Amino acid sequence: MTEFSQTTGQGPATQRSQAKESRRQALLAAAAALFAAEGFHRVSLEDLGSSAGVSGPAVYRHFSGKQAVLGALLLSVSQNLLDGGRRVVADADGTAALDRLVAFHVDFALRNPDVIRVQDQDFSNLAAADQSEVRSLQRSYVELWVQVLAGIHPDTELAGLRMRAHATFGLINSTPHSVRAQGHRIAARRAGPLLQAMAMAALLAAADSEA
Repeated sequence: MTEFSQTTGQGPATQRSQAKESRRQALLAAAAALFAAEGFHRVSLEDLGSSAGVSGPAVYRHFSGKQAVLGALLLSVSQNLLDGGRRVVADADGTAALDRLVAFHVDFALRNPDVIRVQDQDFSNLAAADQSEVRSLQRSYVELWVQVLAGIHPDTELAGLRMRAHATFGLINSTPHSVRAQGHRIAARRAGPLLQAMAMAALLAAADSEA
């Protein structure tokens, strides 16, 4: 270990921090899967620890309790969506920016169906402060889409643009259900292009009042 530290410039403290963060991420991944499958109230800290390869009491080294795990899960994904959305549109505008946003969100949905289920099922189980922060992050993400859509539909009121964004999220976030057909999972390489095409068609369509 000493030789590795000297070679990489990382000391024992840094290695411990990385190991701690790795365990924390493992716990969040386990929480997403378990909460999605069983629901927040049916999952114990012992279940989370066992799934992540640690003891139940060891979970307290990373989170103050099960509700804190749920908060960290939904806060982190909301922040990641906002940060990622900002990055993908940073150097684009108009239809190109919209296409990037759609591709980004479809990729997120296909990679994180468990998190989407948890958001739908267990948002109400968040602590009040976490609910407020998640909502704030999600509103900012919606407004990012609205800003892009405003350049494409300049005659549409903001409320109409927000409706387009929310309707598109509903389409894409249905992925945990729509990618399964009669018990068989549709491969992401097939579902992704289909979802992207459907979302872009909806977002670019002219409403009667705009035509």
